[in-house]
Amino acid sequence: MSLIRDLSTPALVRSGLIGGLATTSGVALTATSGWLIVQASTMPAILTLLVAIVCVRTFGIARPVLRYVERVHSHDAALASLAERRVRMYDALVPLTPARLGRRSRSDVLTSAVRDLDDVVDAQVRVVVPLIAALTAAGVAIVATAVLLPAAGLVVAGVVASMVVSAALALRAESSSQVAGLEARAAASRVGALVTSNATDLQAIDAEADALRWLAAAHSEVRRTAGTAGRIRGLGLAWQQLTTAASTAGMALVVAPAVGTTVSGPVAALLILTPLALADATTTIPDAIGAWARARAADGRLSELLSQEPAVKDATGATSRDDGAATDDGGPPASLGGSVRVDQLVTRWHPSRPALPTVTFDLAAGQHLAITGANGSGKSTLLAALGRHIDPEDGTYLLGGTDVLDMPLVTSRGAIALVDDEPHLFSSTLRENLRLARPAATDEEIEAALADAGLQVWLAGLPERLDTWLGSGGRGVSGGERARIALARALLSGRQLLLLDEPVAHLDHATAVAVIADLTRTSTDRTVVMVSHRSDGLDGFDRVVDMTELQEPTPPG
Repeated sequence: MSLIRDLSTPALVRSGLIGGLATTSGVALTATSGWLIVQASTMPAILTLLVAIVCVRTFGIARPVLRYVERVHSHDAALASLAERRVRMYDALVPLTPARLGRRSRSDVLTSAVRDLDDVVDAQVRVVVPLIAALTAAGVAIVATAVLLPAAGLVVAGVVASMVVSAALALRAESSSQVAGLEARAAASRVGALVTSNATDLQAIDAEADALRWLAAAHSEVRRTAGTAGRIRGLGLAWQQLTTAASTAGMALVVAPAVGTTVSGPVAALLILTPLALADATTTIPDAIGAWARARAADGRLSELLSQEPAVKDATGATSRDDGAATDDGGPPASLGGSVRVDQLVTRWHPSRPALPTVTFDLAAGQHLAITGANGSGKSTLLAALGRHIDPEDGTYLLGGTDVLDMPLVTSRGAIALVDDEPHLFSSTLRENLRLARPAATDEEIEAALADAGLQVWLAGLPERLDTWLGSGGRGVSGGERARIALARALLSGRQLLLLDEPVAHLDHATAVAVIADLTRTSTDRTVVMVSHRSDGLDGFDRVVDMTELQEPTPPG
């Protein structure tokens, strides 16, 4: 219920009440029409039917008009809520990336961040509004029938009670199926991302059939869980139909003895048709309960993801909300000096994991350090600490002679540019993909950065040059071009410390050597720390060391 209260904003409550008036108009239309037909069969003077005729027309017009108003208002409120919640969610997600994502893949995070939030907000339209509308219409029906015949009011109250009981049972059944459904959906997303991102490798080892089997199995599980949820919803709908039939028959049994004494024939017709007309409200309940269960499960997944303690704190004690901008005006960052001193630094990704051996090294401004070593030796963890993605547990990390833990996070991150092994290109122009690093950069500065990254000839061959659209619907780029664009973006940022995490891991030898050569040639005024599992092409670095040479055994305790 707490989730429903959180979603029930004043705008949604108003929309639900408008929807309740629309549903009530539908019930009144059916009931009044029954009264009018029976009354007209007695052939009274036409003037005695005018009020009923006007009411039928009014209810007939009011129902679609009010429903339209409800849909416009409810969807407008839901979309506004979705926009606000997305901002809050991304605001909470940024400090958790990447240290608090654990073993979640990008597809898992995307599922939680997009699909789960959509399910939560979807409950505003599919749960809150229908429930308020149904309860409003049922309340009006109970009062109206009780005034005409108290026993009839009890029958309608029984319809509402049956609706509540069936909703509670359906929610209990749906909750377990929805958890399984969300897990199946996340697994299908994860398998899909794995197959698409490794399609070339799978073709190379002739594993397309295996990949198709993985996808088929994942989507089969999605279909199975969806089928289970659908059957539960179908049973709920069948229960509502049986309730409608039973209540209509019960109303007839209650009203029959009172005809001619307490109520007239036309009023009896009105009362008997009321439970049947209420089906317009009750038949929305199974779908609403399914959406409620799905929203609760999705909200649980989101809470689990976003309620974690961030791995990095600001110097003032506030959690970081750094958006990566170097300065407020988007210009080059203020110089801190590029020297790096790490003394007995102790890091770990998560409190539940063991700490890595302590690391010590010293770099003067402008020096280039390449770190090699076996997988799992801690190279990427060291870069995460240098890039201010995780706070060290012990030891010191001085940037430009100042302890980074004493700096505002925006200041320390504003001096660091990080390039990983899978740089992302947005579906936008080449210019905007580069200006992401420094929004105030001019076209001349962007072209200079591309030239420094070895893309001058490539740029000259683009008919639209910086206006070339990359990504979906635009120009494709090779792995080497993607790596060089990421390098150009880092160079354009003007930041003094470049951190490179396996930037050429997926490139062939010749391309990898060329990219690294361009990096060392154009970064003479920047401090560079690059980790790589390959030792070729590192001649331009001032120092090339194995990770074990920087480490000391972790002290006991």
